[in-house]
Amino acid sequence: MALFDLPLPELEKYRPTTRKPPDFDHFWTTTLAEAAKHDTLVEVTPTPTGLALVDTWDVTFTGFGGHPVKAWYSRPSGTAGRPLPAVVEYTGYGRGRGLPIERLLWPAAGYAHLLVDTRGQGGQYGSGGDTPDPVGSGPSAPGFLTRGITNPGTAYLRRLLTDAARAVDAAAALPDVDDTRIAVVGNSQGGGLAIAAAGLNPAVSALLASSPLLCHVERNITITDAHPYAEVVQYLAVHRNSTAAVLNALSYFDAVNFAPRTTAPALFATGLRDTICPPSGVFAAFNSLSTEDKTIDVYPFNHHEGGEAHHNAHQLAWLHDRFGT
Repeated sequence: MALFDLPLPELEKYRPTTRKPPDFDHFWTTTLAEAAKHDTLVEVTPTPTGLALVDTWDVTFTGFGGHPVKAWYSRPSGTAGRPLPAVVEYTGYGRGRGLPIERLLWPAAGYAHLLVDTRGQGGQYGSGGDTPDPVGSGPSAPGFLTRGITNPGTAYLRRLLTDAARAVDAAAALPDVDDTRIAVVGNSQGGGLAIAAAGLNPAVSALLASSPLLCHVERNITITDAHPYAEVVQYLAVHRNSTAAVLNALSYFDAVNFAPRTTAPALFATGLRDTICPPSGVFAAFNSLSTEDKTIDVYPFNHHEGGEAHHNAHQLAWLHDRFGT
């Protein structure tokens, strides 16, 4: 893929005026208050994995609407009784939590690790998911972005982002977690969820978002045909009179609108040839962050894969510097 977005010098100062509803903060304060009426109810069950150096538990916590959300909690063996900093990780679009032996980077680095399942997803790739989305939807395009999307109150994304924020509370309640050191991490959809969680939950003390989805959505649906943004285009191609309602609803879930609420140190990443999560959206969110402690790694010749293991190495060093592990 050739370069298609703004030149890097323009990206570095790109901070557009985006659609932000006047009741954005009230909407999320109300949404989280409704979710908080349901106790987090973190249930933890030991899970044998065959791994000698990592202990794992099957976790259930209460997300949006009191619905149960699944997760894997893993930590280095032999660290019981010693509070560890935690990493809450969110998965990519279409992926579920999979098997507990799949994501071992963070526990291997000495962190308590909560890998959060994604409601309704898990059937596109990976090893599946275990969290249903019990809420119905009106007509939508195949996928998840347009489910209930004509009204922010009924949108699938409202439930998903609330789950992400609640997962931080669940991590803080887990055995032997240092609740003063909780990082949120994610790639693609997971990156967008991490930004939202950091903007919604003040317990987050570090944010790591790579090639994040849901950044400057209104621009992205005009510059890329890649999925999942193509779901919005497909929906509007059929529901021709719904454009205003859909764009208004999506603005309640746009990571650019959560970024100014984020004061935690942040490490972002983008590939300049990424058509799935275009770099202008990533920079729009990054440049809107309130924190002064922020870094973005740019991979000029990479698509959505970004820096892969090279970036993982930087993430480990960056978080070590801030959490002292």
